[in-house]
Amino acid sequence: MPRPAITSTFRLAHRADGTASAPRNVPEETPVAFSFAGTTHAVMMASPADFEDFALGFSLTEGIVGVPEEIESIEVQDLDAGIDIQIRLKDSANTRFEARRRRLAGPVGCGLCGIESIEEAMRSVDPVGGSKFELAAGEIADAVRLLAKQQPLHAATGAVHAAGFYVPGKGIVAAREDVGRHNALDKLAGALARARIDGASGAVVVTSRVSVEMVQKTAAIGSPVILAVSAPTALAIRTADAAGMTLVALVRGDDFDVFTHPRRVDRGAARHVA
Repeated sequence: MPRPAITSTFRLAHRADGTASAPRNVPEETPVAFSFAGTTHAVMMASPADFEDFALGFSLTEGIVGVPEEIESIEVQDLDAGIDIQIRLKDSANTRFEARRRRLAGPVGCGLCGIESIEEAMRSVDPVGGSKFELAAGEIADAVRLLAKQQPLHAATGAVHAAGFYVPGKGIVAAREDVGRHNALDKLAGALARARIDGASGAVVVTSRVSVEMVQKTAAIGSPVILAVSAPTALAIRTADAAGMTLVALVRGDDFDVFTHPRRVDRGAARHVA
């Protein structure tokens, strides 16, 4: 049986006119382990849904595989304590992954540690394409507005993130939700790959702030634009700039800030704002 993504609980609701016990929907989260060749590589706390998308997207955005065809099989095992996703790689990808895992293990076998883990976290991203891709100001506002309509978990709980893919003329063609913003983006990456949707054909839209990992994962998808409702970090801005990616953040209605490569945003007459 699928695990529920939402649980109803009771809480004491304090309001100006008094206090009462009332039901409240809250999102579930569960440990999700990614195991390659029978060995656990990473464990994420995530919403219990879209596991195949999650496994494929994580493998792609973390550089474990370059294309979906390098994955031989994905098996989702529901254990009492959480979800174990067994991912079997084809020979060439598995050889590459094993070499990477040995390099990251460190001299004392402590996993990601020391300078090697820093290099892994600060890995450079490949330049994105989409030199002719462009969004009008109204499309940026539409992308965020349309994503809001594809967030049933957030509508029910008010406590999850979403990542969507906006294609001009088509709207949001794919969207995924999760308690973790990185997880939502990984699930979106997997959904796009499974649907054979070209990442260069649209913009990634997220409901969170933009940290460097969000830029790295968007670059792995191949999208030339990331749109966010919250603010970016300085490292995210530098990374997007180096990758040739247009980073648009603080999208609130018709207002937004463009931090990198504004050539892809057609705003008409420019306005100076504080």
